[in-house]
Amino acid sequence: MSKQSNPTPVTVLTGYLGAGKTTLLNRILTEPHGRRYAVIVNEFGEVGIDNDLIVESDEDVFEMNNGCICCTVRGDLIRIIEGLMRRPHRFDGILIETTGLADPAPVAQTFFVDADVRSKTRLDSIITVVDAMHLLGEIDRAHEAQEQLAFADTIILNKIDLVSGEEIAAVEQRIRRINPTASILRSQRCDIDIASLLDRKAFDLDRILEVEPGFLEEEHDHEHDDHVTSFSLVERGPMDPGKFLDWLQMTVQAFGMDMLRMKGIIAFSDDDDRFVVQAVHMLLEGDHQRPWKEGEDRVTRMVFIGRDLPRDIISDGFLKCRAIRQAAE
Repeated sequence: MSKQSNPTPVTVLTGYLGAGKTTLLNRILTEPHGRRYAVIVNEFGEVGIDNDLIVESDEDVFEMNNGCICCTVRGDLIRIIEGLMRRPHRFDGILIETTGLADPAPVAQTFFVDADVRSKTRLDSIITVVDAMHLLGEIDRAHEAQEQLAFADTIILNKIDLVSGEEIAAVEQRIRRINPTASILRSQRCDIDIASLLDRKAFDLDRILEVEPGFLEEEHDHEHDDHVTSFSLVERGPMDPGKFLDWLQMTVQAFGMDMLRMKGIIAFSDDDDRFVVQAVHMLLEGDHQRPWKEGEDRVTRMVFIGRDLPRDIISDGFLKCRAIRQAAE
């Protein structure tokens, strides 16, 4: 089976209604970066509007409406991407702007569960745009906003010129309660360095927890009335690979519907390589990464982001995966 040596990177732009997704997309399309992108725009409703708001450019723009990209038109998404991959000229990347009411999970899963799409594309990053002025007023009523934050690799805190420094700090604190690992970039009208957003392998296993690995050394308290929360698990002793992988499979099967994102770096006994894992709902990936560096703490670190996940049950199962010599101490 021939596999494309350089899969086309795909960037998903999401964010709640009015956050500034189209502004960001237009900025990407008008920057003098010399790259060529295919753009897929999704709207909820039979009459498309967002497509008409995109600036004139040389890019190929595909519109999908009358359904949310995360449910009824997922098949259309696969067909459009497969059509793009059959074209004689190559794109430098694909940009997908979702509706403000979209759950990013099925979009992400598309690039793993469909064999043809997976062989030719690579999910590079999920970018969530946030309205700094209105997020705190919306987030407790809009579960979609919480889930978009949970899946993000990069969060653009937009419209910071409309709020005070104290309000920005409060918004970032609220975001961190949902997603402690994503990069947070502040902006006015999405004035972000585009090179820092695209083709950065933020969704790649090699980048897991690279942004802020030290945060897992701390305990985090979360309010229980949040729809989406996160918690971390840390173990300094080696893990038993057989026990751990069995436990992880069972955990994903049992709680995958409510587990929005999971990321982790695992230190196995008698293994000189770091093992990295990530999951989107019930879709699980894991592989050896690089060797542990000399002097590097061989610490297992995991973060779970989801809806009302039973931390005590997951933590108990996690601890039972320690290698025998560790458990006996």
